[in-house]
This record gives sequence, C-alpha cells and structure tokens, in this order.
Amino acid sequence: MKISILVAIYNSEKYLRKCLDSLLQQTHTDIEIIAIDDASTDHSWNILQQYASIDNRIVILRQKENGGQAKARNSGLVYATGDYITMVDSDDWLDKNTLKQACEVAKRHPMAGAILFDVIYHDDSTEKEWHYSYRTNKTNFTGHEAFKLSLDWSIHGLYLVKREIHLKYPYDDSCRSYSDDNTTRIHFLHAGEVWRSNGIYYYRQHAASITHAVNIRHFDYAIANYNMKTIMEREHIDQALISYYENHRWINLVGLHIFYLNHRKNFTKQERNIIKKLLKNYYFTIEYHRLSHKLRRKLGYLPFPSHYRYFIYEIQLYNFLRKIYYTCLSKPLPDN
Repeated sequence: MKISILVAIYNSEKYLRKCLDSLLQQTHTDIEIIAIDDASTDHSWNILQQYASIDNRIVILRQKENGGQAKARNSGLVYATGDYITMVDSDDWLDKNTLKQACEVAKRHPMAGAILFDVIYHDDSTEKEWHYSYRTNKTNFTGHEAFKLSLDWSIHGLYLVKREIHLKYPYDDSCRSYSDDNTTRIHFLHAGEVWRSNGIYYYRQHAASITHAVNIRHFDYAIANYNMKTIMEREHIDQALISYYENHRWINLVGLHIFYLNHRKNFTKQERNIIKKLLKNYYFTIEYHRLSHKLRRKLGYLPFPSHYRYFIYEIQLYNFLRKIYYTCLSKPLPDN
C-alpha cells in the first residue's frame, strides 16, 4: 500500500528537517513525499534540494508566488500516485510507526475511505504535550457521522484518505485560511467509513498561528463557511445535514462579530471597513428558517433577518453582558 504525503512549505527552515526526517524514517517505507515550496524567502528550498538529492522518494516543487497552503497542496496533489494520500504540515512530524499503524487499519477495513491519526499537541514554548481529546468513544463512523462530528472538532481533520476521493475533491483554495477544513468534511462525507488509528501525528502549537492571531485573515472563516455550504448544495447533500450546518454557520457568525468587537482597535480603518462589509454580507446569506428554535431564542443569537442593525445592537448588548459575567468570575474573556 503506497502512501503519498503532501508537505506545503513556507519559510519553515526552523522545523523542516525534523518534519522530513520523521517521514523518511517511517517503518512503512512504500511512500512518496511531495514537498511544495510556497515561494519561501528563507532557506527552505535549499533544505528541500538537499533532501531530494539523498532520497528519491522525495519530489520537490516550487511555487512562483505565495498562494497559501491549499493551493500549494493542490499543486502537489496532481503528482500523487499512492493508494492513500495524507498531508503533514512542515512544522509538524510523525512517529516512526504512524503510517504503518494507519495502513494496518486500512487493510482490516477496506471500506474505509479515511483513517484518522492519533494527534498529540506539542506546545512550542513549553515543550508540553497532550493528546487530542475526541468527544466520542466511537472508533469508527459513517461519512455523515464524521462530517457532523468534525464541525465542532469532536473529531479532528488529520488522516489518510483514498486517492480517488482526494483527486475528485482537491483542497478548497477559495481563501488563504480555514477553507481546507471544507475539504476534510467533504472527504468524510464521501469516505463511506472513517476509522481511527493509533498512528501518532505530532501537531506543533504556535502562539502566532492564524487561529490565535488577531489579523484580518481570521475573518476568512466566514468565507470558508459560506463556500462549504455551496459545496454541500452542489453535492446534493440531504437537507437535514444542510440545516445542521446552517446552525453551525450562524454560531460562527456570532463568534466572528464578538471577535471583531473585542479586537477592533487592532485593525486599521481600511481593515475595519472590509471586515464590517464582509460580516454584513455574510449575515444575509443565512437561511434563518433552518435555525433551531432553541438557538433562535437565545440572547446573542436572535435573528433579525431584515434588520442587520438590530442584530448589531443585540451583539453589543450580549458582549457587554459577557464581559460583566467573566469579570465577576475573575476569568479571561473568550473571543466567542
């Protein structure tokens, strides 16, 4: 069973050798590593050339312009010849038995279109490590189950997937951040079965990562969520699942508004105008009739379909009350 590994690289010279070494040291040796340099300005390309010269399982590509991870991975995807495909971020790494253990699960369950790794987080500043905590005791799922569980990250998105699924559904590169989550969910939907394995993926945590950073890219989440819905409609996904996702989009929209309120001083005037326009446009894409009755009656989530200004007043009130609540508890205020 051959495994293709996509590695997108952008200015990763600090971590790249550890990543590549972990792949070359896999006990499952039938692999190809497709490393795509996304127009790095450091020594990443030189490192890739060195590694490619000593192991012919490494294929290296270089992008002329930096286009983000999804576009870089798609450039490499067309070269993949493995039975299964996976991706490893250039600052992450695998245990030496990771692919072997995942392949063993795939062989036992030939109907499985995707095999999840066991994820261990590695804090870059403290060196502490901890396991990703699944919010389910199940070890296998239908595609629909995996999709729903991935929405709130009850299961993660690091896995092997059958080549034919990945080629049919390449990475969503519609925006630079978050859109690749859409690809994970579509893969799950079409995987038939999704199984967990004990193969360890070490996921490095950075304080400056896009999920923690306060910058305009954080609002790509709205674009990615909207694109996910259009993909579902195009794929003729059942209406109950679309309604389920619409509730997820509404919750995320409220969270993005709160994030903006709490961090607007960090944005320039031009960025604030872009963000406000984006959030307003996103607001009017919500199909409010799909929202659950419970959610529609909750302060902060009450919809005003034709009155965006009323919704903004509601969010401001809701955020004000949240601040008072967390102040009384002497706890830091979460972003959403």
